[in-house]
Amino acid sequence: MRGRMRAPEIDSYVPSYIVGEPTSGYGVGVVVRSEYEGLKAGDHVYGILSHEEYCIREKLDDFLRFIKKEPGLPWSVYLGAAGMPGMTAYMAWKEFSKAKKGEVVFVTTGGGPVGSLVIQLAKLDGLKVIASAGSDEKVEFMKDVGADVAFNYKKTSTREVLKKEGPIDVYWDNVGGETLELALNAAKVGARFIECGMISGYNGDGQPVRNLELIFGKSISLHGFIVFRLEGKYLEEFYATIPPKLVSGEIKYTEEVLRGLETVGDALLSVQRGTNKAKMVVVVADE
Repeated sequence: MRGRMRAPEIDSYVPSYIVGEPTSGYGVGVVVRSEYEGLKAGDHVYGILSHEEYCIREKLDDFLRFIKKEPGLPWSVYLGAAGMPGMTAYMAWKEFSKAKKGEVVFVTTGGGPVGSLVIQLAKLDGLKVIASAGSDEKVEFMKDVGADVAFNYKKTSTREVLKKEGPIDVYWDNVGGETLELALNAAKVGARFIECGMISGYNGDGQPVRNLELIFGKSISLHGFIVFRLEGKYLEEFYATIPPKLVSGEIKYTEEVLRGLETVGDALLSVQRGTNKAKMVVVVADE
């Protein structure tokens, strides 16, 4: 969403927001009328939806598809652990981690919907998990979902934690900048780096990383990705695997719910400031 707050003429992998038009994001909608074959009133769709009570779409496409709910799982979870954030964690971990039992992974933003699932996937694979977040509350959540070492990077030195608990075999990066630099220093030969985001540089000209020579010096594999480019390979597997584990409690999640379209601005601001406590969801209406 931060990346969409840009001038329309600047190219990217997702379209920019347009001033004067509704913002949009991933959502779950219920069909109230359909002239589209195979989709009827009462069905649900998931994908990029505008922040308004009703919208008209001509067809299903790459950014809007039919979705069926796992019994016992709220629709709101399909915007978090059972939605795009969960897919991001699951698909990239499966594709790039090459995880082996007994290895060590460092997960940044481990208190969020993506990072917290990465922690749990890593534990299921038998790894030792080091995880960081920006509040004590999120640290407690990371411990609750299985992190072996959880710390608040605003209060505790990332460098010292990695020195004590590393070296690392896998790095899940949502931060970039100095934290990426420290992870490169702490990496083993042959480590795999999964580049999900670099939020430390989004509001400026980017944050420098001064030791990139370690990529070849340590034979590190660096994997950048966008989740929808992995969906063709893993989408069916994801829906068959993750929602049932969420229902059973084998995988845990948390969310922060606001109600009403008038709260969308508050939700966006909270996420951009990092004051949200969990996956932020806006419920426009109950069925």
